[in-house]
Amino acid sequence: MTKYLISFPSEAMVLTDEEFPIVVAESHAVIEEAKAAGVYVFGGGINEEVAPVLVSGDGSVSTGTYPGSVLKGGFTVLEIPTREEAVEWARKIAAACRCAQELREFMYDPAS
Repeated sequence: MTKYLISFPSEAMVLTDEEFPIVVAESHAVIEEAKAAGVYVFGGGINEEVAPVLVSGDGSVSTGTYPGSVLKGGFTVLEIPTREEAVEWARKIAAACRCAQELREFMYDPAS
């Protein structure tokens, strides 16, 4: 089966204080549904309060990231037989999160 990344940047989720707990409950319900269906791999949100670092092959660590690299917001990784099913899961997550989701397919790697 193929793994898919379903994600959104943090600025895409615009909620009121009243909406936030509802969205949390509904998005967690979709994750529980994915777990029950056996397609859930991993998910979470990037902690934007902790600055990223760049770790080089020689082990040196520097502040920042690659130029132009931006990774923030929330993501879910699912393992699903077809792209059509991945689109359906992305629709469920988009509805629960109240924002559009980006869908990307991981390349096949027999070692992973």
